[in-house]
Amino acid sequence: MPAMRMTTPRLLVLRALAADPGRERYGLDLAAEAGLEPGTIYPILVAFEAAGWLSSRPEEIDVHTEGRPRRRYYTLTAAGATAAQEAIAKRRSSRGTSGELAW
Repeated sequence: MPAMRMTTPRLLVLRALAADPGRERYGLDLAAEAGLEPGTIYPILVAFEAAGWLSSRPEEIDVHTEGRPRRRYYTLTAAGATAAQEAIAKRRSSRGTSGELAW
């Protein structure tokens, strides 16, 4: 797969995931932490999963009992953790010392 273009929204999602790489996260949780709208987060998660950077699984619940839709949980793969660290470090080095991501 060719190198993925690292947009600011993608970097924000990677930063949120890399904060706790072993933790399973669902889309709305990631959207809130990254400061993105839900419609923005899901195409990013699909692209990361297609690249092999994320693995996912559906939540095992009874949607009628819980009263909400089933969530899909995402976890960084080893390749994803490496890619996240590299992308964040590259952005920091190109932006100066603060490494802050902003619009």
